[in-house]
Amino acid sequence: MSVTSSLTTPMRLLLLLLAFFACSCSKQQDPTPPQAAGPLPASNYLALGDSYTIGEGAAPAERWPVQLAALARQQGLNLQEPAIIARTGWTTGELLEAIANAQLTRTYDLVSLQIGVNNQYRGQSLATFRREFEQLLQTSQALAGNRAGRVLVLSIPDWGQSAFAADQDRARIGAEIDEFNAAARQACQARGMAFVDITPLTRAAAGDNTQFVRDGLHYSGLQMGQWARQALPAAASALR
Repeated sequence: MSVTSSLTTPMRLLLLLLAFFACSCSKQQDPTPPQAAGPLPASNYLALGDSYTIGEGAAPAERWPVQLAALARQQGLNLQEPAIIARTGWTTGELLEAIANAQLTRTYDLVSLQIGVNNQYRGQSLATFRREFEQLLQTSQALAGNRAGRVLVLSIPDWGQSAFAADQDRARIGAEIDEFNAAARQACQARGMAFVDITPLTRAAAGDNTQFVRDGLHYSGLQMGQWARQALPAAASALR
């Protein structure tokens, strides 16, 4: 007679349960359970331009590069507040000089550029704009770690549709702005850089005082918010 045969039925059930638990405990457990994904690394951002980049007359939080960074963060992109090199009245040549004087020693994950309105306003030639804009694209690409896809260019607004230009030749201003923008678009396409055309938005703002600040020339946070939203897909594509 075996030992187990002499056991009562409850005892046999108890032994079976103990064996089951022993087998379960002997299975190897994963010592490193999967961890939740951490936040995306921060991406730094440099915005280059003139009065439109610094949002002349608007609050700092209303500047379109600042709004763009905020929108990017809402999309899950960890884009930092932009460093800005821009000043009211700057032409392409003056922006080039300012960048050189800044002696930047780092590179950026995103570089935006919006420049040229003062070239047109001062009557500078399209040839000068082409040459200096090309230099700015080359400089921007270098600042983006030689990654052309990390450079984002916004078109020149049509200031001829502003209240400030009520006594100006609006048709001439618009035609010249179109020529400058066409040259900028062509240069961007040749380098594989994003070109975001916000000029139609500025023309649609004509007669709407909420789209302008007090001087009637520069744009309000409402208008610049539209620029930021239009630029967001290109910025997100660059960062992803």
